[in-house]
Amino acid sequence: MLRRRFLSLLAASIAVPPFATACRKQGAFRVGIHPWPGYEPLYLAREFGWLPAAVDLRAGRNAGDSIAAMVAGEVDAAALTLDEVLVVRDQGVHASVVLVFNHSVGADAVMVRAEIESPAQVRGRRVALERGAVGEFVLHRLLQAAGLREVDVTLIDIPPDRQLDAWRAGEMDVAIAYEPTLSLLEREGGRRIFDSRQFPGLIFDVLAVRSDRLSGQKKVLDALLAAHFRALAHMRVNREDALRRIGAWRGLGFEETERSFAGLSLPDVLGNRAYLDPAGARSIVPAARELAGLMRGAGRLTSDDRLDRLVDPDFLPRNRVSL
Repeated sequence: MLRRRFLSLLAASIAVPPFATACRKQGAFRVGIHPWPGYEPLYLAREFGWLPAAVDLRAGRNAGDSIAAMVAGEVDAAALTLDEVLVVRDQGVHASVVLVFNHSVGADAVMVRAEIESPAQVRGRRVALERGAVGEFVLHRLLQAAGLREVDVTLIDIPPDRQLDAWRAGEMDVAIAYEPTLSLLEREGGRRIFDSRQFPGLIFDVLAVRSDRLSGQKKVLDALLAAHFRALAHMRVNREDALRRIGAWRGLGFEETERSFAGLSLPDVLGNRAYLDPAGARSIVPAARELAGLMRGAGRLTSDDRLDRLVDPDFLPRNRVSL
């Protein structure tokens, strides 16, 4: 997944991808976001001028930045995984999911050194992950599959944006990560031994909005979601153009960029309506309940969230969105 000069390029693109504003817009609706393929339609929408003027994409380096900004009230909404939304709610910030960016079917993975051939062989190894984020859930599933416990490995809190340096420095043997880090580690000889295909239906990336920031934001959110779906349509109709643009600001080649989306399902408006229907057969609410139970058992949640208004489909476009 590297040319020497790429690290500085990647660091720049992760810190302020891809056209960050010099200062925060006055009265803006601020959206916390960090590098992840499922969120790229928002960057495409900004590049094409489709985002509403009131929306300010506030870029962080990793999920922890987005979680912290959401809890601190520095952003009004954030792109997070479903389990991360539960963490935010557990910290006293009521937030509702208004959009499902993607369903992970292989895009969250465990990368290892060449000598490690199976999950069981991570015993006694140094495992890098971002604590307090989706990496913890992947770790739980990895250890479960390997018949191991946390005490059987050495955990190192290194978020994906810093894992390439740590890998090169020999500071870890195993990385729990997502794109674009997976592709970068693969360039360095890492190989995948476990991913979200082994536990489908639980990792969703979503847009969550603080409930105390919803008042008067109906038009902005409607326009924001419409811009997302318009960019998603561009990715489907003009796939090569979209992937080359994304690869340019992520420092990845075309094939690497294409591969980064291979483990993702990106739902359209109809798919979102199904996911955000609390009583529907495809609703994400049952997945949230399962996640909450697992997270409480692992000590990641302290409260018993009843998941009231976890999802809110009212901002989705009424019809399909096309170019």
